[in-house]
Amino acid sequence: MATMASSLLNTVSSSIRLSNSSSNPRRTLSLPTPISLSRSRKRITTIRATETDANEVKAKAPEKAPAASGSGFNQILGIKGAKQETDIWKIRVQLTKPVTWPPLIWGVVCGAAASGNFHWTVEDVAKSIVCMMMSGPFLTGYTQTINDWYDRDIDAINEPYRPIPSGAISENEVITQIWVLLLGGLGTAGILDVWAGHNFPSIFYLALGGSLLSYIYSAPPLKLKQNGWIGNFALGASYISLPWWAGQALFGTLTPDIVVLTLLYSIAGLGIAIVNDFKSVEGDRKMGLQSLPVAFGEETAKWICVGAIDITQLSVAGYLLGAGKPYYALALLGLIVPQVFFQFKYFLKDPVKYDVKYQASAQPFLILGLLVTALATNH
Repeated sequence: MATMASSLLNTVSSSIRLSNSSSNPRRTLSLPTPISLSRSRKRITTIRATETDANEVKAKAPEKAPAASGSGFNQILGIKGAKQETDIWKIRVQLTKPVTWPPLIWGVVCGAAASGNFHWTVEDVAKSIVCMMMSGPFLTGYTQTINDWYDRDIDAINEPYRPIPSGAISENEVITQIWVLLLGGLGTAGILDVWAGHNFPSIFYLALGGSLLSYIYSAPPLKLKQNGWIGNFALGASYISLPWWAGQALFGTLTPDIVVLTLLYSIAGLGIAIVNDFKSVEGDRKMGLQSLPVAFGEETAKWICVGAIDITQLSVAGYLLGAGKPYYALALLGLIVPQVFFQFKYFLKDPVKYDVKYQASAQPFLILGLLVTALATNH
């Protein structure tokens, strides 16, 4: 176990060094051009910019940055339309993208519900909150930060005002954040295993496996996100299956039928992941990433996206009906209807313009469907 963790951390450390300035000129700050004074003076003075360590000097916000009209609320959540910020702690929070935490936190709730052993006691509530902290701020924050680090070249094309490509946060500060969040998440997982009285540290290994999946999703040489199918399914499993498994393992026993059912549900997560690919088409194409909008074209990818989300949930509803849970199946069908409505109202019209509105409108119904499924499979 120690060897695996050490190997992973050494790989992370060696992979996230800056390349030299010739291969990545964004890491060097320089004045636009040498500036010459008038020839009428006795001497021509030329000012040249020397290379400057990006860790010591912050880059100015690029012209494309939404500094004037950006939202401070969007900045804290880590979503599009963020205000350009200089406060390092606000930037650190932005990198963890708190807007992505709720599905993971909700996954823990679903796992606890599916276990059949959660009780509204102070201890069980406290265990749940600690598990949510592990899944959300720590490990999701780690995932989002390391993803932004390895996407810095793509973001320099698509969203150059984001913290890393703009130079608002330095190399060492990003690396430190990655380590703190990773070790914090793994440490919290170990504490939960002890707290739950596990003989086998199942939550720790789930956290370690999820962290490794997050790393190979973003980092070369594997970089799973280069393949739209594999990468998006891995992302979907991370957001739906892993927190569910952690919540269920914390309060009960993780069973094979739940593993299969949640992996099936992760196909819906694949669809959700595709939503985020549309805003990065230009950069993905230039960097050779085969996201589904790049591979199939945006029009086809839109229908693959909504098909994955809807067909998966319909299949789960069919499973619940076949398992003798008709009321749960009907409840899930009722939650699919508004998702389809918002798909036509927002996403299928313009997946880039309306991505935030679509996700804010439709995803609450999807995660409620997860809870319905968890209650239906209560062990």
